[in-house]
Amino acid sequence: MFLVQNEQTKHAAAWLNSLATALVAAGFFAPAAALVYGLSQVSVDRWLMTALALGCVGVGAGLHLLGRAVLKRLRE
Repeated sequence: MFLVQNEQTKHAAAWLNSLATALVAAGFFAPAAALVYGLSQVSVDRWLMTALALGCVGVGAGLHLLGRAVLKRLRE
């Protein structure tokens, strides 16, 4: 009977995945949309912006994979 532990494990994995989704949305999609639609008046070096966006995608992917690893702790 590991029902409570399994639910806590699923909750932790879902939280990590939500954090990953938010990081990718805020760090990659929002700046990309602002750049494409001309909504940003901030003059930032494009290489720096690209590096930061790719860094956010990388960290987001890492958080997602960490969430998947947490799910391996589920018990029958």
